[in-house]
Amino acid sequence: MVNTRAEAFAPATVANLGAGFDILGLAVEEPGDVVRAERRAEPGAVIVHIEGDNGRLPYEAGKNTACVAAGETLRLLGVRTGVTLTIYKHLPLASGLGSSAASAVAAAVAVNALYGAPLTYAELLPACVAGEAAVSGYHADNVAPCLFGGITLVTGTAADQIYALPVPPGIVLALVTPDITVPTAEARAVLPASVGLRQMVAQTAAVARLVDALHRQDIAALAAAMEGDVVVEAARAHLIPCLAEARAAAKQAGALGVVISGAGPTLCAVCDGEPAARAAGEAMQAVYKQAGINSAARQTHIAAAGARVLQVL
Repeated sequence: MVNTRAEAFAPATVANLGAGFDILGLAVEEPGDVVRAERRAEPGAVIVHIEGDNGRLPYEAGKNTACVAAGETLRLLGVRTGVTLTIYKHLPLASGLGSSAASAVAAAVAVNALYGAPLTYAELLPACVAGEAAVSGYHADNVAPCLFGGITLVTGTAADQIYALPVPPGIVLALVTPDITVPTAEARAVLPASVGLRQMVAQTAAVARLVDALHRQDIAALAAAMEGDVVVEAARAHLIPCLAEARAAAKQAGALGVVISGAGPTLCAVCDGEPAARAAGEAMQAVYKQAGINSAARQTHIAAAGARVLQVL
């Protein structure tokens, strides 16, 4: 029997983990994007419908991450037929939660499933990276955890350059997204072209402490190391309103640390348990409410697995 339709889910991600710019990321259990792929006789991938983006995402094949990833997956599969895509956006755009990566990964996984899933996730990685590159540059700090799940160390864009790191039990994240947008291009444009020797030493020390804390399953030490970023946050802080106030409020409510998720503006509070995460999220929301900024808060866990097939028909 020939499959005619497949749907896949790909989770939101928190890139950088504070100190690990472009080399660290994690996947969360929710939210995430869903992409449906259906066969068509003509070659290539086309988008027929996008839901949940308020009309902001392009339908053009070369400008949409899902369409690019789907097209690359078809090429890897070596098939002559094509697919139509329906994208269900459950991630806010330009929020620092890996929205473009999630669409790319969900599309690649759905297309692969539609054709019988002959490719492994490692083999799908190049297609996902190509999709992300269409809008956010050629890097895998969002794509890798989104595809594979867990916490990943990303030293390149090939599968053998992605390393799974331990996930401490009991860790819960509070994610608060203020109702503003921070385009990735803008967030990258403010970064310094070079850093001093002392900054480099401090930054690499923070990453080393972070990896050590993960292996020791020490959530408090992990949170402290994540906050050890002395390069990227300093350059981007002015793009995130109420960053200092939200961090202080969250930590007073029980969070162990707060960092910018990806390019922002979402803030990620690291907590030891559900009650602390709930309180931290509410505290950050209260800061934004006082500033006249709407925000969305959610508590979530780190996803042990990444993208997954929802159905094949």
